[in-house]
Amino acid sequence: MSIKRILLGVVVVGLIGGGIFGYLAYRTFFTPNTSFDNDEAIVFIPTDATISDLEEQLTPLVKDFSSFESAADRKGYLNKIKAGKYKLGKGMNNNEIVNSLRSGNIPVKVSFNNQENIYDLAGRIASQIEADSTSLVAAFDNKDFMKANGFDDANKISLYIPNSYEFFWNTSAESFRARMLKEYNRFWTDTRKEKASALGLKPNEVIALASIVHKETAKVDERPTVAGVYLNRLRKGMLLQADPTVIYAIKKETGNFDTIIKRVLYRDLEMDSPYNTYKYAGLPPGPIAMPDITAIDAVLNPKKHNYYYFVANVEKFGYHMFAENLAQHNRNKEQYIRWINAQKINR
Repeated sequence: MSIKRILLGVVVVGLIGGGIFGYLAYRTFFTPNTSFDNDEAIVFIPTDATISDLEEQLTPLVKDFSSFESAADRKGYLNKIKAGKYKLGKGMNNNEIVNSLRSGNIPVKVSFNNQENIYDLAGRIASQIEADSTSLVAAFDNKDFMKANGFDDANKISLYIPNSYEFFWNTSAESFRARMLKEYNRFWTDTRKEKASALGLKPNEVIALASIVHKETAKVDERPTVAGVYLNRLRKGMLLQADPTVIYAIKKETGNFDTIIKRVLYRDLEMDSPYNTYKYAGLPPGPIAMPDITAIDAVLNPKKHNYYYFVANVEKFGYHMFAENLAQHNRNKEQYIRWINAQKINR
């Protein structure tokens, strides 16, 4: 056999082999490899994920994980798996899937409000980002962090201003806390601080009072009036006598924050707790719940009036009747007592 024929044979075999290799490479990278019917699917890749974790997450979404693994390996992704939330489109090929997992980390919207303690807050946050509630509570409870930033065990929930924020899903507990500190400092603008100072209150005291206002009324338009009542009482040295603080004291004492109390009884007013504002003067040691921004701003922008008392308005549910003196208040209160007794609400 001549050298020419041998060389020709080698070339032919090489071309065939190259063609096969090229075809296999093309199929590995560019053949559609998704198995879901929706337009898109979401995949969550945990921190420090292994190939096994990747397989667990992707197997329900791709037709052939082995071909994906091969493509991911060739693109160097398997040595640098990135945690986060990612979107895969229907009909994506392995090349597109790897590219999406490498650079398409999607922010998630984290929302929270109305939490009564850090355990509830941690549970709420843990349902929206990767950090679990245990690590979040540990971060919230960190004594060094609290001391360094002017918080204590009673007012630590003041740091977390209710709102919606964007995070990456794989945010750690410490990173979440650090971001919330930035948001807290951003919220307390010079204008808000000046308003607090004019009231004789520190920011954390404003939040403590706002938590009471928040619990007293869900009506945003009424909150400045309610805030004005409590500020009038503080200025005059009167007890706040806020029922929500008594309810909180009961929950804190029992450790059961799921307790539903619709009526505060006279015996409750004797409870020896620093949160019982019928017994102890001034503000409670910290917030009795997480007030929303409208309640905080209601305290900072209270309605000026001469009211010192209020009671639920049974003719306009959700709102209250306000009074300048005790005699007027007692007349208003009689209507409420008759109504609540008629409803047979005993607790």
